[in-house]
Amino acid sequence: MAVPARRPARFFSVLAAFLAAFLVAGSCAAAPSSVAVPPSVVAGKQRWIPAPRTTWQWQLSGTVDTTVNAQVYDIDGVDNSADVVAALHRAGREVVCYVNAGAAEDFRPDAAAFPPAVKGKNDGWPGEQWLDIRRQDILASIMTARFRQCRDKGFDAIEADNADSYAEDTGFPLTGADQLSYNRMLAGIAHRLGLSIALKNDLEQVGDLLPDFDFSIDESCAEQGQCDLLVPFIRAGKAVFHVEYRLPNEQFCPETTALGFSSMRKNRSLDAARWPC
Repeated sequence: MAVPARRPARFFSVLAAFLAAFLVAGSCAAAPSSVAVPPSVVAGKQRWIPAPRTTWQWQLSGTVDTTVNAQVYDIDGVDNSADVVAALHRAGREVVCYVNAGAAEDFRPDAAAFPPAVKGKNDGWPGEQWLDIRRQDILASIMTARFRQCRDKGFDAIEADNADSYAEDTGFPLTGADQLSYNRMLAGIAHRLGLSIALKNDLEQVGDLLPDFDFSIDESCAEQGQCDLLVPFIRAGKAVFHVEYRLPNEQFCPETTALGFSSMRKNRSLDAARWPC
């Protein structure tokens, strides 16, 4: 399940926010659903890279409401069938597959694939434990199987959740270098399968990981005063799909709309309800 970032908020000057908005304003006038940003060709097929201002829906609980007017749907990869993905495709939607890449979940079909040695502390959600992302020798095959299931169901992209565990109390001595290596591994797996992949949160490493990821999914950057860290995605022609949970729309929409983000307010349960900017 998605876990909002818990690092302390950092506050930036009004001047910095103004400059960031000015730099991206010229590139965000249109709202196509995708752009070609090289290198993005895998096995002769153009990989989907959503453009700034692409509209989206994020629903990880309950039966997916396929009637929402959004260009992109982000839904759970296990709970939803190929038929749901196909129905969304028929409606002209691109579909992102939610995968928990940073924590083991005891309620998933592949729970037994995670040996005790790679499972650490609870990540704040029932039945979930942080993973020792240093153990790529174990986790690479598990994540490959999960991503392949997404591909086989027809998904277009991956949301790899909990991709900034080095900044959390996981029970393992993880470093920023460990996270960079693991996240690049995830991106490589997705791309080899012909799938796009989002960088989920992990704002402090955007500069290092921007070339490896096709778009961003962010929680609560406005509340934390960190939205400027995601501007490099917009400058690269890649969407920033952004949600807030606690702030009313009038407190974040003016800023994030000016930055070119695809923003909305959601319930923490990530049900069908949405309040887009």
